[in-house]
This record gives sequence, structure tokens and C-alpha cells, in this order.
Amino acid sequence: MEQLGQYLGAGIACVGMAGAAIGVGNVAGNYLSGALRNPSAAASQTATLFIGMAFAEALGIFSFLVALLLLFAV
Repeated sequence: MEQLGQYLGAGIACVGMAGAAIGVGNVAGNYLSGALRNPSAAASQTATLFIGMAFAEALGIFSFLVALLLLFAV
């Protein structure tokens, strides 16, 4: 029964990774939308694109870490 709780908790924690994937897609999609509307300003927004992707991906890494902790440390 304890193992079932660990697996269930880890699976629920992995929902955060799906949220991170949606966030990265949203950031990239909005960047492309803006770059296609104004190509001359696209070069100045590339740093913002990478910062946004890094923040969104960090949340996915944190949820992966929580899932591993629930599986192996508890």
C-alpha cells in the first residue's frame, strides 16, 4: 500500500512536467508570432525568449525532482 502511494504521488508530481512543456510551447509560439509581425525586432527579443524558456523548464525540472524524491527518498 505504501508503494502505491509513492507511485501515485510521483505520477501526480509529473503533471508539472506537462505544464512546463505547455509553458515552453506558449513562450516559443508567442515569440514566433511577434517575430513574424515585426521581423526587425525579433533579434532584440531572443534573450527574453531564452529566459522565458529557462524559467518554464526549471519548473519541469523541479517537478521531476519531487517525483524522484517521492519514489526513492520516502
